[in-house]
Amino acid sequence: MLPTLPLESLEQWETRAVLKKAAQAHRHLAELKGVAATIPNEEILINTLTLQEARHSSEIENIITTQDDLYRAVVADEASVSPETKEVQDYARALRAGFHSVRQSRLMRLDDILLIQQMIEKNRAGLRKLPGTALKNQATGEVVYEPPQSALEIEDLMVNLVAYINDDELCDADPLVKMAIIHHQFESIHPFYDGNGRTGRIINMLYLVANDLLDLPVLYLSRYLIQTKASYYRELQAVRDTGNWEPWLLYMLEGIIQTARQTVDLIARIRDLMQHTKHRMREECPKIYRQELLNNLFNHPYTKIDFVVEDLAVSRITATKYLDELVGIGLLEKTRVGRSNFYINTSLMALFLERA
Repeated sequence: MLPTLPLESLEQWETRAVLKKAAQAHRHLAELKGVAATIPNEEILINTLTLQEARHSSEIENIITTQDDLYRAVVADEASVSPETKEVQDYARALRAGFHSVRQSRLMRLDDILLIQQMIEKNRAGLRKLPGTALKNQATGEVVYEPPQSALEIEDLMVNLVAYINDDELCDADPLVKMAIIHHQFESIHPFYDGNGRTGRIINMLYLVANDLLDLPVLYLSRYLIQTKASYYRELQAVRDTGNWEPWLLYMLEGIIQTARQTVDLIARIRDLMQHTKHRMREECPKIYRQELLNNLFNHPYTKIDFVVEDLAVSRITATKYLDELVGIGLLEKTRVGRSNFYINTSLMALFLERA
């Protein structure tokens, strides 16, 4: 039977090695929080990086889309978007919805978790009510773990988990250690029929925001989990089999460190590219330069006339003139799909493709 939280003793997980690694992770998170604040419009990071996380998190579940398809889908006709890309977009929308709720309340409620899963899976099935769920080795078909089966037990465990997330008096563990424990507990409860992995990865980010370790949900562990997928499942199961928490905690903390470093570098490069683009706009197109136009180009790696009309409150003729001038100096690339023109921030897309 899966135990409720908190567990009996901090000593079983806050070992010297874990606390040392946690201190390193905190330093890198603080640097990430600082560099994210240097981007003048937070929507730029929220809108672009959530799609990056959505793509990687969905890839873990074998839902594959390309960088180009993902950003093109933002401006394309819905009928032309692939089912895989739509699933990734649903994940990104769920992440943003959860973020806005948690930032306002500084709490993560069960309703928030249910809504996230509902948006990801596009159903209202809610918590599992029927027995029969088992996690199997995909290669051999062998059952490696059987989560709680009783609907009442699942509900009780989720209520307990939400209390543990929000009430620091229940456990005074380092918050990053606590985040790793929360993730393990959520995945062990496996409360939904589908979408547990993606929902669990969103919970990680929202927990960091709720605890003021980050202002924006920009620490995306999914890329690290893809690169170390075998280790992730091995260490997750090893805690259940042996009760030894240290390898799992060290694995998750290392993921925070690596991901924070990579994201600091990516955001710094986005910031530098924005500055370079700003200077070129001012020097070569001074009559059309506006901060809102610059923000638009980075908020939407694929933009279109309608977005500029909305963001700058200008006519379609003016918006078209602005975009075509930027194409003329090589800051954007114009492409036509069907009856619509798209304008691609090729330098920004190159950053994402390089990181991929």
